[in-house]
Amino acid sequence: MPELINHPAKTAVLSGTPVTNTMKEPERVLLLGIESDESLDELAALVDTAGGLVVGRVFQKRENIDANTYVGKGKLDEVKEAIAENKADLVVCDDELNGVQVRNIADYVKSDVIDRTELILDIFAQHAKTREGALQVELALLVRSRARLVGAGKSLSRQAGGIGTRGPGESKLEIDRRRIRERVALLREEIAQLARDRETRRATRRENAVPSFALVGYTNAGKSTLINLLTDAGVLAENKLFATLDPVTRKLKLPSGETCLITDTVGFIRKLPTALIDAFHSTLEEAAIADALVIVSDASSEHLAEHRGIVMETLVRLKADNKPMIELLNKTDVAEVDASYVNAVPISALTGAGIDALFARMDEVVASMRKEAEFLIPYAKGDVLAFLHNNAVIINEAYEEDGTRVRVSGTAQVIGKAKRMRGEE
Repeated sequence: MPELINHPAKTAVLSGTPVTNTMKEPERVLLLGIESDESLDELAALVDTAGGLVVGRVFQKRENIDANTYVGKGKLDEVKEAIAENKADLVVCDDELNGVQVRNIADYVKSDVIDRTELILDIFAQHAKTREGALQVELALLVRSRARLVGAGKSLSRQAGGIGTRGPGESKLEIDRRRIRERVALLREEIAQLARDRETRRATRRENAVPSFALVGYTNAGKSTLINLLTDAGVLAENKLFATLDPVTRKLKLPSGETCLITDTVGFIRKLPTALIDAFHSTLEEAAIADALVIVSDASSEHLAEHRGIVMETLVRLKADNKPMIELLNKTDVAEVDASYVNAVPISALTGAGIDALFARMDEVVASMRKEAEFLIPYAKGDVLAFLHNNAVIINEAYEEDGTRVRVSGTAQVIGKAKRMRGEE
């Protein structure tokens, strides 16, 4: 029967039951990369988030990945020595590799090997809390497994519970392409149904015409801390990459009296593979459908400019780069503000500093969506007046013989719905 090449338990996907972590000690991980020390630093942070312990790193500066073994054979000899010296259990490569490359490295260094994408999927598997999040993890793992199925090879012996083995499924993947195709089709249909249900809720949101903002930014920039400060959302906020996976939406009342929605989204990261964007489209699309974006950057990061560039590139990939944006420099309680970011609002989501300036910017964005209208609302149509009080800004209000005359400032959707409720359309 076909097997998944190398480290197969990580894509154990058939049963839909998460694998229990049976590892008593964190896996000892050796990092292998070709881009930069900064990229390996981020890979180390990902390993930490996954629960591993980085015990060493091997770096070879290369312009291109070796088609067979990622790095040169001489560097693989160094990897083999580092594995023995540091008693490493696992090698994590800092790029997305194909199955042949992973197998060749593993055979040469005599160790389990995974790549950056598998590591990120492992983290996603741990942090997906909703049904849709779990299904998306399973789908991404299955699609990846299908591409890596080869003829019979060495036994599927990797211990379940280590980095890359979490997520839905059996501890040994022994399913063929046909069964994977069937499962993929079922998952896609269930995810599509959940997407339709979510779109129904969004349609209701649009009908109620509540302006929406999406918090976007590099992973660990402080978005979850910010939404907790603004709305008491209770989102898990940890100093780890991808601490938040499932989007969380909450209502927020601005100083102007306008009510808006604000959504915390999954953080972006360098080298985010297209396959992950495809699999987690429903999670990432919150940025694409919001009326405006709040881009959160970590002012304390040495790689601020690079991270912001990656965020903008990802927004372009999501076709979400053409809407109003408010830029924030977060963590100013521990860092000085870069003077070159003249249009960014300096804040601290931890202390609350700068939040009034953020509210002012959000009010400006919402105001740009508003227009004024006047209604004479019969007293029997109190629901229309209540709707306007809840969803628009009341400019003036007077009680007349035939009803309440009210002048409001609201979005086009609010004005249109109020007219329909009153029977004007």
